[in-house]
Amino acid sequence: MAKKSLIFSLAYYPHLVGGAEVAIREITNRIQRDDIEFDMITLYAGAKRFERIGNVNVYRVGPKINIEGNKVKNISYFIKFQYVALAFFKALLLERRNHYDFIWSVMASFNSFSALFFKIVSKIFNKEIPFLLTLQEGDSLTHIKKALGFMYPLYLQIFKKADYIQAISTFLEKFGREMGAQCPSCVVPNGVDFEHFSKKPTVGQMRALRDELGLKESDIVLITTSRLVQKNGLSDLIESLLHLPPYNNREFKLIILGTGPLENFLKEKTKVLKLEDRVKFVGYVRHIEMPLYLHISDIFIRPSISEGMGISFIEAMASDTPVIATPVGGIVDFLKEGKTGLFCMVNNGESIAENVHTLLNNDNMREDIVKNARDMVKKDYNWNLIAEEMRSIFYTISPNTKK
Repeated sequence: MAKKSLIFSLAYYPHLVGGAEVAIREITNRIQRDDIEFDMITLYAGAKRFERIGNVNVYRVGPKINIEGNKVKNISYFIKFQYVALAFFKALLLERRNHYDFIWSVMASFNSFSALFFKIVSKIFNKEIPFLLTLQEGDSLTHIKKALGFMYPLYLQIFKKADYIQAISTFLEKFGREMGAQCPSCVVPNGVDFEHFSKKPTVGQMRALRDELGLKESDIVLITTSRLVQKNGLSDLIESLLHLPPYNNREFKLIILGTGPLENFLKEKTKVLKLEDRVKFVGYVRHIEMPLYLHISDIFIRPSISEGMGISFIEAMASDTPVIATPVGGIVDFLKEGKTGLFCMVNNGESIAENVHTLLNNDNMREDIVKNARDMVKKDYNWNLIAEEMRSIFYTISPNTKK
């Protein structure tokens, strides 16, 4: 008989998609339904109340979230609190019917409060349902405390009640212990669809996209893919253009993929700095379309202030785009200075510019970085390998059925 798992995730396909959601889909799609059956409780965002996506039965709760241009604006705290209560009660109803072998909460966020309450109530009724917590967060502890306010003590209980923690970086595994976790833990990173990101588009496809973005053939293209939030250092990245005048008569251009609460602020800053003709805000781009943008670009840069791991870096490496990043959080697990990328300083646009010139002035170094990074991603960040490691964890926390 197949194991049964209930996933708590605040966001999921088709409209609420980030690194954590990609990870859930890639992992569950590689596990046979007769091995483990996955149900999920998530927010109701412009989709059906129930549908099957891949190998997951998706149940959506709460009021319908408005969709604008195939994306969701910021989710209010009121809606998140509604999710906590509604997901908890929905979980109790589903448990009566399905009798789960374990629950899985992805990110220690509002969804984990629902998982925590479910764990506590199940224990009251003498049923020990193992609780797996996946840590995917990239925000600093200061940001988390400010966002949670009076709920922060309850947040710590998530870590204390978890039966097993899987973190996507050594930084986050340590973070879990610092938050009070006493359960077993391990590091299993997010992966990348290497074949998809490494496949080179046709010359025609690349030329068409460059024309669409208003890029000249001579332009040196810098790219970042991220949510437009403070932790991703986008303000510093824009400022770095002030330190990047034309190079051998070639102009530097920056394309920014993503949306977020700082969008208007960043656009206004670009205007104030008179960089409007050098910065292109592309907005929301479907994950499947991102490789084309990376392949027309010369350097990927995200000068993060904090970072749990950062799957965008791995995707850039798979596309043979050299990476510049900051030595914070989980980035140091995969970016080795001068070998798989270059480090710039935090909050320092001039440092970003210096590293851009380092890559442009050292062809051999650049080629070595690209090759080393590509080989590392292909070997260590393969979704098939990661899915098998996660399957092993699922059976570790709930061993009393077939393997």
